[in-house]
Amino acid sequence: MSVNTFGDRAVVVTGAGSGIGRAAALRFAAQGDKVLVADLNADGAAATVAAIEAAGGTAVAVVGDLSEQSVVDEVVATTVETFGGIDVLVNNAGIMDTMSAAGDVSDAEWERVLRINLTAPFLLTRAALPHLLEAGKGAIVNTASEAGLRGSAAGAAYTASKHGIVGLTKSLAVIYRDKGVRTNAIAPGGTVTGIRVEADGTALGPGVIGAYMGNIGRAADADEQASAIVFLASDAASNINGVILPVDNGWAAV
Repeated sequence: MSVNTFGDRAVVVTGAGSGIGRAAALRFAAQGDKVLVADLNADGAAATVAAIEAAGGTAVAVVGDLSEQSVVDEVVATTVETFGGIDVLVNNAGIMDTMSAAGDVSDAEWERVLRINLTAPFLLTRAALPHLLEAGKGAIVNTASEAGLRGSAAGAAYTASKHGIVGLTKSLAVIYRDKGVRTNAIAPGGTVTGIRVEADGTALGPGVIGAYMGNIGRAADADEQASAIVFLASDAASNINGVILPVDNGWAAV
């Protein structure tokens, strides 16, 4: 079984206070889905909910750090209590690293990037799965990255975290495909969002990686990434499972 293509689904979108997450939340709501907006930034989450409601949609926000189990539990409980279940989970929230080479990454940076980019999606997926499995249908869409496909698109911590998302996506796809739950991921290339990269241009990592940035091509806008997320969650993608879809203007082909 698969989710309905349009309307009346309960959709969780993390990192929905800005950028790709906000664009995805707006697209889901515009087609009639009910959206749980999860974000660390309270103002951003409130703005997304307000935009959805102003357009006639339905949304509710949960604010907090998704690397904390208590916040994950609140997201799932609020979605189920407010909307009656979970049909779609979009694990989009993430942070960048400082483009540092492995020899220069601090313990704090490594642990924080892995915790937010990989452990948090795992925690939320684990918490949502009982509801998806009980319904016998559902879709999970993760936000990976070009850095999950190659070693030249980010620093060691971010690259490792996004390779982890690729592995998690494929594992979920195989294990739960006969239970009606599909899992896919987008792999964005350069995208215009509010995410910040604070890199020391004189360090080894940025110095090496910078040489490859000329292959990015035209940067996408957030809505171009969101359209791919919504597609992968729809019945139009009903036989697509375990795919890591580059949305990168051909960067992966270079």
